Amino acid sequence: MAEPLDAIMAFHNAFRKDMEGIDAAALGYARGHAGPGPGVERFRFFNEVLEWHAKGEELAIFPALEVVAPSVAEAYERDHRGLDAAFDAMNAAVSAKDAVATGRASAAFKFHLDLHLGKEDAHLYRLVRERVPLVDQGKAVGVMSSTLPQDRFAEVVAWMFPLIGHDDRENMTRIWQMVMPPPVFASAKKLIQQAIGEEWVELARRIPDLN
Repeated sequence: MAEPLDAIMAFHNAFRKDMEGIDAAALGYARGHAGPGPGVERFRFFNEVLEWHAKGEELAIFPALEVVAPSVAEAYERDHRGLDAAFDAMNAAVSAKDAVATGRASAAFKFHLDLHLGKEDAHLYRLVRERVPLVDQGKAVGVMSSTLPQDRFAEVVAWMFPLIGHDDRENMTRIWQMVMPPPVFASAKKLIQQAIGEEWVELARRIPDLN
């Protein structure tokens, strides 16, 4: 059964997958391939979603953890500021059309992001699962979701679902099915189907009442 924190883990996996593609494109650019192109330019929308995610953690997850594990979240909030700096460096490099600097900045951004998400998965969210009551986890994830601008929801679905695997898709869909009013979930379901195309068949097999 899907639990609230599974939604956060799905986002983490989407961030990893997208940053991997962005970094590969940036490396190609640094090696002399044609301009940065859409593969590198993805980093702008990617970072918007990352900022919404980080803001949600700071508003909801970190305070909930502070109650049961004081001072743990402080280091992770510092990581967020480091990711802000990594984005600024990459934005400056791409804007300057400096291929080598773009490759360097992307590699640094990916390295920092991978370490940060790995630590959160292994440490911070482990503590949340073990020490924060499930009902409070649900409330925190609900607050996190409020940081996503509703007028950008369709863009986020179109970005996220192609990047994640079947298990994450199933968990995210089940969580939305539980928490969204039926008319809202019906709209979300259409967006998911559009985003994953023929792979909808597998999701519907896992969640038979989708159809």
